[in-house]
Amino acid sequence: MPETMRKVAVVTGASAGVGRATAVALARAGFDVAALARVEAGLEAAVKEVEGAGGRGLAVPVDVADHAAVDRAAAEAEEALGPIDVWVNDAMTTIFAPFWEIDPEEFRRAVEVTFLGQVWGTRAALERMLPRDRGSIVNVGSSLAFLSIPLQSAYCASKFACRGFFDSLRAELIHRGSNVRLSMVHLPGVNTTQFDWCESDFPTHPQPVPPIYQPEVPAKAIVEVALDGRRSKVVGSWNKLVVLAGQFMPGVGNHYAALGAWDTQLTDQPVAPSRPANLRRALDAGADHGAHGIFDDRSGGVLDPHFLRTVPQSGKTLAKAVAGRAREVWQRRAG
Repeated sequence: MPETMRKVAVVTGASAGVGRATAVALARAGFDVAALARVEAGLEAAVKEVEGAGGRGLAVPVDVADHAAVDRAAAEAEEALGPIDVWVNDAMTTIFAPFWEIDPEEFRRAVEVTFLGQVWGTRAALERMLPRDRGSIVNVGSSLAFLSIPLQSAYCASKFACRGFFDSLRAELIHRGSNVRLSMVHLPGVNTTQFDWCESDFPTHPQPVPPIYQPEVPAKAIVEVALDGRRSKVVGSWNKLVVLAGQFMPGVGNHYAALGAWDTQLTDQPVAPSRPANLRRALDAGADHGAHGIFDDRSGGVLDPHFLRTVPQSGKTLAKAVAGRAREVWQRRAG
């Protein structure tokens, strides 16, 4: 596509995982892409993939928790590529630990990246899109923005906050009569590299809660939403059930998460005591981690054999959750 006909997108968290897959998918859809993240080696590799998909790429190292730095990155993207048409907020980090074992500064850092990073990205995009009265902002959410699970209190709290921020800001844009579109895509468990480098207090390797999807699945949904402007999209049929449970049966959902979402986030594979973590600093060292994590053989979504074998146990867990919630209600009413 001729350079003058291509549009411009910015993707945060673009050095790996869903952000990396989204940057490439946008390039294939006719966008030039500014890739924002902390890991420079990953950014450089992402730019090469974007260029291989037919777009111009720009690597912008930035910590999304820093508002001023994000704004400078937006200015750099527009100076190099042109006016921003699409902005995708995907950057995140997390901590695997019970809340009472998380250091307060670690909790703060996870919230600053996962929630405030999305806020600052949205603000940088709006400062450029509102005067032009056009553009699309896609914020990446999660089913955990509807139903929280144990061991990820900082991440779940951040995604709930992202959803509240999204609803408030979208109402403001409607009140203004703005043509800037704000959307949210809620992700399932995804086979990304975050499980290789997220902060964890456990001796075994963390994993996504099944069913697990490859990063290209949510990336495709993000591009579709960016183009058609729908309000929100939940990726994955099982994920839709989780969202419904969080909305209509939150008490049962709490019991189900307590019973079924602790061990399912941990593998039997031990991790080295020197396992690196990216919570406070970028893990670079010249290494590109790519879009995929280590669970390629289990990332077929709801039809994956590994997941299908767990369905009977999930049914038993659900029955126990319903019973636990009923007992909780009865005890409360009995005083």
